[in-house]
Amino acid sequence: MAASTSVCYPASGFRARGSSPSRFKMLPIRSDLDSSVSDMRVNAPKGLFPPEPERYRGPKLKVAIIGAGLAGMSTAVELLDQGHEVDIYESRSFIGGKVGSFVDRKGNHIEMGLHVFFGCYNNLFRLLKKVGADRNLLVKDHTHTFVNKGGDIGELDFRFQFGAPLHGIRAFLTTNQLETVDKARNAFALALSPVVRALVDPDGAMQDIRNLDHISFSDWFLSKGGTRKSIQRMWDPVAYALGFIDCDNISARCMLTIFSLFATKTEASLLRMLKGSPDVFLSGPIKKYITDRGGRFHLRWGCREILHDKSSNGDVYVTGLAISKATQKKIIEADAYVAACDVPGIKRLLPQSWKESQFFDDIYKLVGVPVVTVQLRYNGWITELRDRERARQLREATGLDNLLYTPDADFSCFADLALTSPEDYYLDGQGSLLQCVLTPGDPYMPLSNDEIIRRVSKQVLELFPSSKGLEVTWFSVVKIGQSLYREGPGKDPFRPDQKTPVKNFFLAGSYTKQDYIDSMEGATLSGRQTAAYICDAGHELAELRARIAPQAKPSYSLV
Repeated sequence: MAASTSVCYPASGFRARGSSPSRFKMLPIRSDLDSSVSDMRVNAPKGLFPPEPERYRGPKLKVAIIGAGLAGMSTAVELLDQGHEVDIYESRSFIGGKVGSFVDRKGNHIEMGLHVFFGCYNNLFRLLKKVGADRNLLVKDHTHTFVNKGGDIGELDFRFQFGAPLHGIRAFLTTNQLETVDKARNAFALALSPVVRALVDPDGAMQDIRNLDHISFSDWFLSKGGTRKSIQRMWDPVAYALGFIDCDNISARCMLTIFSLFATKTEASLLRMLKGSPDVFLSGPIKKYITDRGGRFHLRWGCREILHDKSSNGDVYVTGLAISKATQKKIIEADAYVAACDVPGIKRLLPQSWKESQFFDDIYKLVGVPVVTVQLRYNGWITELRDRERARQLREATGLDNLLYTPDADFSCFADLALTSPEDYYLDGQGSLLQCVLTPGDPYMPLSNDEIIRRVSKQVLELFPSSKGLEVTWFSVVKIGQSLYREGPGKDPFRPDQKTPVKNFFLAGSYTKQDYIDSMEGATLSGRQTAAYICDAGHELAELRARIAPQAKPSYSLV
């Protein structure tokens, strides 16, 4: 029986390059953010990458942030850079939120999910450069690889001597993942989309894309001549990877936002992955930057109640946060309060009386998607398809070094972390560490870990018949009841702005209003927007704090 870990809620310096599909070889890595990154300052929707903020010249503010995920930390970095005082309260024992990870008692790194960085993640790349983590991402070959049952490999290959949009046109016309008729009708559908307008008018195209939020991608795509087989063999795996739901249930806005960036930015479709675990190579450097500048993390301190009051003119404001850690309880006060939570977290946190406000009531119309992330360690190299003997030796790593999609398993996307992120996941004398994202996660949530592993390992064998005989030596299962918000048709209008009707209360999170989708980039962008709102209101927030009575009682609603 393999060893296991369950959670509810190194040979480094080399990587695969140059072959198709990518294979692990002794070649120099590319890990910087100085090249192969989309320039989102030009020929891109203005909302996706805001200009650098002007220097703040108002009163210094004390800001309390609930949640140490990427959105909360992004907000903290921006505020600290503007000279404010920041405290971050996190109910868990580790930071990072949905991009968090931790080390179990046996030294295994357990991740909350599979994290991939598109070349258009400019806000996140800006943050990584700022905190000194700009060499923590490994560039993968510019191709999207599909693994079909029986070990058949399909590719959407963007490697071409000419950039956007020609590299994308070539990729879609030459892909071996679709048959000729499907490729032709796929191309026809995309030619009728706002993606074409994005080449000359990115802001106008983005507005057109927003206007398609009411319809599913399948309904839109089929209405333009696309085929159901294209959806099943290519777009469903991509949709599952982006939003954990299929094309019948995901908004056309979500998919077309990504397509428009792929069409206009050569590097947007280029993938990167962390060198190792997020706690070391992503959250860790951000935390250090925050603490080096005076920011403070308070782990295991959960917010139990938002205390609020109403002024004589009817304005509602927050007077403090009631927080607790085990049996310890206290109330903290600040000039501004930021709830950097996910969708289920913000629903639990908001006072019930605030639902009388349409702004806050809309949040309850958003729901999260369940997802199960599985890690499986093998005694050989699962994704080595060409050489059965090489797959069974443990002297050197071998296999597919990239994000992998599949239409033929319950995990839509997966990767061998021992190849893609070797610093923490390649272990001498051991083989592949597959990380598989089970989407939809609903059928797997009630199952035992052993049953989940039995089903997943069976499907792995169906994808990679050459791995027959290899055994699982360790596994972990992480179940998250509500992860990303369900980006279904008609849900975008319910995403709240970061500035709320409560004067000193702000929101941050990838589910909040921003032009990108629910993702790491969306979380980082939301943090920038939150910090900008707080700085804009600096004088007003300081004056409000001076007027608030220390004994204010939490008793009033918004209307």
